[in-house]
Amino acid sequence: MVNERRRKKAHQNHTIDRWPKLERPREKLATNGASTLSDAELLAIFLRVGVEGQSAVDLARALISRFGSVRALLSAPSDELNAVRGIGPAKIAQLHAIGALTQRALAEELRSTASFDSPDVVRDYLKLLIGTRSYEVFVCLYLDARHCLIRAEESSHGTLTHTAVYPQKIARQALLCNAVALIVAHNHPSGNAEPSPSDFHLTKQLQAALALFDIRLLDHFVVSANSIMSFVEQKML
Repeated sequence: MVNERRRKKAHQNHTIDRWPKLERPREKLATNGASTLSDAELLAIFLRVGVEGQSAVDLARALISRFGSVRALLSAPSDELNAVRGIGPAKIAQLHAIGALTQRALAEELRSTASFDSPDVVRDYLKLLIGTRSYEVFVCLYLDARHCLIRAEESSHGTLTHTAVYPQKIARQALLCNAVALIVAHNHPSGNAEPSPSDFHLTKQLQAALALFDIRLLDHFVVSANSIMSFVEQKML
């Protein structure tokens, strides 16, 4: 009985609603704005509650530390999230929803911006979309005459070391989208963003296939969790 009372007291001491009002994430956001909150405090607002011995902020801080970054956390697969104490189906759904909304917000920015004139936006979008995937993904950004985004498509998925990409299929999709230009990207789950000889060969094949229809390949990015490489910047395209 004594141990049970101590357990409940310890749990209460980690409850955010017992904190001073101006230290609570939701109240801080309302009073001072989101920029004054840490990543963990912002995440805690979505998590709402913590677990025994941890407030929502403590849990958020532990999650970010475990996965290495907010971006990696939001793209983590369900089985890895489920292995964390206190993270069940509801919280997994919340985390995945945050990640999906962030990706869509960046995609909207690409649609309203001349994308090739805003490489940082493209980089941020690609890093969030595929930078932390545990398997290879090949992404196509189909662009209009002003180089604004028409459609973003994950054209193929692969294993840890290989993905099957078909240049003719991508060229056909570009025609269906009425695209006049294309940016492509794929990730390296190994963490090394240096392109392989097969990456270079694929780029040349894709460039040739698109040229048959007067569609320009503007760039090919290789993305890892911590870096991103541009074929154009490396003068490889």
